Amino acid sequence: MTDIPGYDTFIIIDPIAKGWSGDKKYCVETADGLRMLLRLSDISELDLKSAEYCMMERAHGLGIPTPQPLGFGLCDDGKCCYSLSGWLDGEDAEKALPLMSDTEQYAMGLKAGETLRKIHALPVPANVGIAGWQERYFAVIDERIEAYRREGTPFKGNDIILGYLEKNRNLLHNRPQCYLHGDFHEGNLMVGGDGELYIFDFLDEGFGNYGDPWYDFKTFGENDNAYFSTGLVRGYFNGEPPQAFWDALTYYVVTAALTSIVWTKYHKPEELPEAINWNERNAQALSEGRSPLAECYLPCYYIQWVDGITYKLKAPFDFSFLGKYGKAFKVFDDQDSGNICFGMADGENKYFVKFAGAQAARANVSAEEAVERMKSTVPIYRDLAHPVLTRFIGAEEIGGGFAMAFEWTDAECMGRQYPLSRERFMQMPLDIRLRVFDEILGFHAWVSRQGYVAVDFYDGCIMYDFNTGRTILCDIELYAKTPYNNPIGRMWGSSRFMSPEEFELGAAIDEITNVYTMGATAFALFGDERDRSVEKWKLSKKLYDVAKKAVSDDRNRRQRSIRQLIDEWKAADDMSK
Repeated sequence: MTDIPGYDTFIIIDPIAKGWSGDKKYCVETADGLRMLLRLSDISELDLKSAEYCMMERAHGLGIPTPQPLGFGLCDDGKCCYSLSGWLDGEDAEKALPLMSDTEQYAMGLKAGETLRKIHALPVPANVGIAGWQERYFAVIDERIEAYRREGTPFKGNDIILGYLEKNRNLLHNRPQCYLHGDFHEGNLMVGGDGELYIFDFLDEGFGNYGDPWYDFKTFGENDNAYFSTGLVRGYFNGEPPQAFWDALTYYVVTAALTSIVWTKYHKPEELPEAINWNERNAQALSEGRSPLAECYLPCYYIQWVDGITYKLKAPFDFSFLGKYGKAFKVFDDQDSGNICFGMADGENKYFVKFAGAQAARANVSAEEAVERMKSTVPIYRDLAHPVLTRFIGAEEIGGGFAMAFEWTDAECMGRQYPLSRERFMQMPLDIRLRVFDEILGFHAWVSRQGYVAVDFYDGCIMYDFNTGRTILCDIELYAKTPYNNPIGRMWGSSRFMSPEEFELGAAIDEITNVYTMGATAFALFGDERDRSVEKWKLSKKLYDVAKKAVSDDRNRRQRSIRQLIDEWKAADDMSK
């Protein structure tokens, strides 16, 4: 690479071990601080790589979010070709998406679909003189299918797949052609530090970077991310796609799965079982008369926007009344309580507004029931006001429902429904987690003294503000005055935090029940909430014994009060120092 123009300015050349291509990739930094992606390819791929680079130039020139093309040519005395492009700071979408809420994943899919539509708006030049897509496609694919017949690994249902492919070739008749990305999937997308979605690694897969626009969806659903995949399709079509799209895409995906077997056998043999499983799932779906793509698309998933932020619902709802509280900057739509919550900014003041009355996406109650339940919680927040409880400001009937306003806090939530926030929360040092747990215990001792019992307390109720060092608890809507008995059998809440009596109709739900909940919280913070073995415990054996006692299925073996649990925990902690 020493004969690449500008090589003498390279002060850092770090190899990148990522991707399936045979290209060598490097992160290069020049003496003046410019960072670039350098890609080296064998000279035998010159025409392909030149076409891919030209495609990137065209896309970047149209404002499509791609790396800036910086150079292309020959190097290593003509043995290789190189391409240079601007470096993108961010995280691969493949890694970033699982840490997002499903609504955020869907929104990223929408962006990806809109971008792909822009790429496909580039027409094939009239002077190219290409044949029809069906002819071009099968000229390549028939050879790959024949390679499978000769060298592929048989699997259950391979006759179903081969029969389907032969019978449905007409699905590709008269398909239009445009420029293609060639390898459009999460692994070739990046979420930038600015939240933008960037596209890279254009690929000529043997069709000269042009063909049926729907062919660019051939990796649809490979990462089992139904939210992103649904957004991708709707963003591309600006709504629901036609049935012809699903028919053609099913053909492309089934073909891609089958022809991947030979490639995987020789290049990634350790992944061959996964490729076989993919094909067997496809065969099973086709034998049952359904598309294997159905499980990756959510036809009933509905979203709205408020001030540019997406959120999901079961049905449309008018939230124009939110303007009374300011401008929305955050939405929490993953609660099963029937509520949907908003972060609102009005000048320098920020509020957390909780609303009942819309059909929330994950609600396990009707909108009407959610309203009545929320109204009943107003006195609970007043009775249990406490330094660690989110500060209640006021409530009102509004917008055809009921809203409660709280003081906003920039805290991270421990709840699993917010993966990125949970990851940050769980990275806290143990000494801070111990303080958080002490404050959770203190609050629930206060709850008991006020004549209440906690119901539906779980990790989604626990937050920590890293800026202020403050523990904050929320979502106490179901806390009840004592005495209280289990009214329904399987009560509300996460089973990871629920005692046996919370599954037993008529059982007493009391302070001893809350001892169990606090013990379960200790395991969530310091061990494994499902495997409560000492091997998974991060603190001393004495503290483990206290927590283990608290989560006894036999309530007679638990501590008799939150106060007793606090005392035993403190004594064990003192002895461990």
